[in-house]
Amino acid sequence: MPINVYAIATPFVLVLIALEVGFCLKRKNGYYEFQDSVASLGTAIINQCVNVLVAVIWYPVLGWLSAHGLFKIEASVWTGLALFLGVDFLFYWFHRFGHRTNIGWAAHMPHHSTEELNYAVALRASVTQRFFSFFFYWPLAFIGFDAQWVIGMVAFHLVLQLIPHTRVVPKLPVWIESWMNTPSHHRVHHARNDRYLDKNYGGFLILWDKLFGSFEPETEECSYGVTSPPNTWDPTFINFQVWREVIRDAWDAPSFFDKLRIWFMPTGWRPAGVPERKKGAWRTKEGREIKFQSTPLAGSKPYLVAQVMLGFALMVLVSSEKSPLSWALKIVLAVLLWAAATAWSAMLESKRWAVPLEVGRLVATVVLFGALAAVDVLPSMPVLAASVVLLGSAVWALSLRRADERLPEPA
Repeated sequence: MPINVYAIATPFVLVLIALEVGFCLKRKNGYYEFQDSVASLGTAIINQCVNVLVAVIWYPVLGWLSAHGLFKIEASVWTGLALFLGVDFLFYWFHRFGHRTNIGWAAHMPHHSTEELNYAVALRASVTQRFFSFFFYWPLAFIGFDAQWVIGMVAFHLVLQLIPHTRVVPKLPVWIESWMNTPSHHRVHHARNDRYLDKNYGGFLILWDKLFGSFEPETEECSYGVTSPPNTWDPTFINFQVWREVIRDAWDAPSFFDKLRIWFMPTGWRPAGVPERKKGAWRTKEGREIKFQSTPLAGSKPYLVAQVMLGFALMVLVSSEKSPLSWALKIVLAVLLWAAATAWSAMLESKRWAVPLEVGRLVATVVLFGALAAVDVLPSMPVLAASVVLLGSAVWALSLRRADERLPEPA
């Protein structure tokens, strides 16, 4: 199996996020919104767990293509550069496919569902997009690049794309802006302003957009998000919102041909005879921007900060190639982490089932760890310490109440 670049890069990414958060808090620029950030980081934990499974699925396929490919390309500085450029070029077309077709948008939309832009947003990736990406990258293995090298370079290329996801960095000198995908160019890509829609698909180089007619410079203030916002923090809804919409349209389509072609038609195309669906709005009739907000559980902010940090620590047991867990156990822990992100989003919206779900997944994690310690899969002392933290978290969660459930102050 290839080295998990995501697992290696995670500590550096979290440090970069912390630095940007500190800078933004000091400047009081409002670039980080707490609820949106928790939703993004919770989705990132889920996505990193899924990325491991994607690599397991695609590695044998790419390995076979590499073994039966046209050439045998040896590793060197120059072939490494050629592979990087190949990944960047194919990423452009994969990214463009993700915006210009219904099936591509279904897989890619979760990344754009946030109404902010910062380094936490960069981590809000779709759980289905990474699988689809290798339908574009396979030619690299067939040409002769080693499968492990291809998967590693794709991961490295993706990590580099964290850099332009920021509002802190202004426009750079022209000699950089002219060829590189800078923060300014990527702000345009994440904007839902009419003039900015479906622009600037480049990953590292912006040259592809200039060559293929999808470039747009940043000339007006950006409004971030999608034109049909999910209006929830729930990671499951966000990840499958567009999938559900396209499936419903395909089901309702009178023509069998339309049921099939809807997936590969331009984004937003709908079959004749299918009724319009009610969608969320992102601006008022007067043109004022609307951002989704909710009422969280009282006192939940420090709890959620602590649990997101703990969630990233647990994620390592799934994502690291050095993890002692079997694939079956990794899947079980990944499901528990998905439940965690779902519970956190529900806390942000004061759902009645938020605390029961959170307590349930904490207790289930303690039981899982205890069972693994009993059969010597995990060492006993770290498991005991983790169990104390998890059970303490469960007690803490039980103290959280919805705004309308808070006990009256004593007289």
